[in-house]
Amino acid sequence: MSFLQDLRGRDDVIAVELRPPRAELESSAGIDAWIDSYHAIRAFTRHDVRVMLTDSAVGAQEENNLRHLITNLGEAVPRSRIIPFLTAKHSMKYCQAYADQAVHHGFPSLVVLGGDKHVGRPRIVEHAWQLRETIRRRHPALELGGWANPVADPAGQARFLLDPRVNADFYLTQIVSHHQARAVEAFLAGGTRQGLSLPGVFGVFYYRSANEKTLRMLSQFLPVPVEALVAEFESGATPVEICARTLRALRALGARHFYLSNLPLRGTAAVLTSILEHAAS
Repeated sequence: MSFLQDLRGRDDVIAVELRPPRAELESSAGIDAWIDSYHAIRAFTRHDVRVMLTDSAVGAQEENNLRHLITNLGEAVPRSRIIPFLTAKHSMKYCQAYADQAVHHGFPSLVVLGGDKHVGRPRIVEHAWQLRETIRRRHPALELGGWANPVADPAGQARFLLDPRVNADFYLTQIVSHHQARAVEAFLAGGTRQGLSLPGVFGVFYYRSANEKTLRMLSQFLPVPVEALVAEFESGATPVEICARTLRALRALGARHFYLSNLPLRGTAAVLTSILEHAAS
């Protein structure tokens, strides 16, 4: 089944977001990083977990995720279980060739995002929907994922996803936390009122420590509830417990599908299993 079919047909879908190695890594370090990535991808997909590969996350130039996947994974992992990301921070020629390559090698789904405006290369288009529109004309059958940020403007984000120009079959959300439950609740309620039918996948971050400096650095890219997280860690909560609390809170609000970000590349399956067990308890 494709990712969109999963989202429409299953009660809940769990995906993980992984970052390819940075392009500037020396060859030996890059090879080691990719080996870790391949082990993680195989471990996740064996457990029926979908894997999302980012593109120039937080402004850092990353290796071409599709090229390495095609070269090194071969047929070991079904293409339907991997969802690549493409940002608008490349040339149009590159973006078109990327979509062509994804279709040619059997990837049924592609998430197309604008990319952070404040770091890295500039976007080639002002809005991600413009790039999705170009790709949709080129490959009408390719499932395209969009983006929403419930924390920014819950009602406005729901209206955006209803616009025919969004050219998306499903959407991912910005990272959200149980400390932002009211905003997520308002977003879901607004979508229900306005008849939003696109399936959504909610982002959940695995915060590894209470290092306030790190959390404030992350706040440049994500809506991080720094003070609340620091208080949780200081009360004795573990990273697994905090991540599980977010999953439980979002499920209670009606969210069904999730992608987890920032999981470690080593011992990944064990960490994910522990999070899901805590979330179910």
